[in-house]
Amino acid sequence: MTAVLATPQLTAAERCDRCGAQAYVRVLLPSGGELLFCAHHGREHAAKLREVAAEIQDESQRLAGTPAVAADGER
Repeated sequence: MTAVLATPQLTAAERCDRCGAQAYVRVLLPSGGELLFCAHHGREHAAKLREVAAEIQDESQRLAGTPAVAADGER
């Protein structure tokens, strides 16, 4: 997917429309609506989304830098 930075970065509060997990992909539709997907569902539906999207913001690369556990002293 193509990274588009015209819209604000996705936050942990934004959830996948398919499963409710944290959203890492925002799809802006020509009608003005938007769809949010977790990385898994964004990849699963990527081909169809490219056909219908006005813009796609893919932040799934942020997952590579996310630690599995909190650092000492963090909760």
